[in-house]
Amino acid sequence: MLQVIMLRMKLVLIAGLVVLFAASAFAPASAQTAPPRYPRPRIVITPRPPLYRRCVERLDLQYRPSGPVLYPLTYCWWVGG
Repeated sequence: MLQVIMLRMKLVLIAGLVVLFAASAFAPASAQTAPPRYPRPRIVITPRPPLYRRCVERLDLQYRPSGPVLYPLTYCWWVGG
């Protein structure tokens, strides 16, 4: 008796899976992706002018315990072009 019930449950499960697979296989492709209802807004990209570094270099005289020393200094800043 239990085997008959289990067999019926398996058959019902297999039949359900077959119906589900058949329904999904025959669905039209247009039903899966609907077109948008409104036109999408245009995105405008305006690039900023490129930035670059401008630097000034010079030698500075520094006084150390061992005596005066020339020390290189560099000053840099960003400039928009």
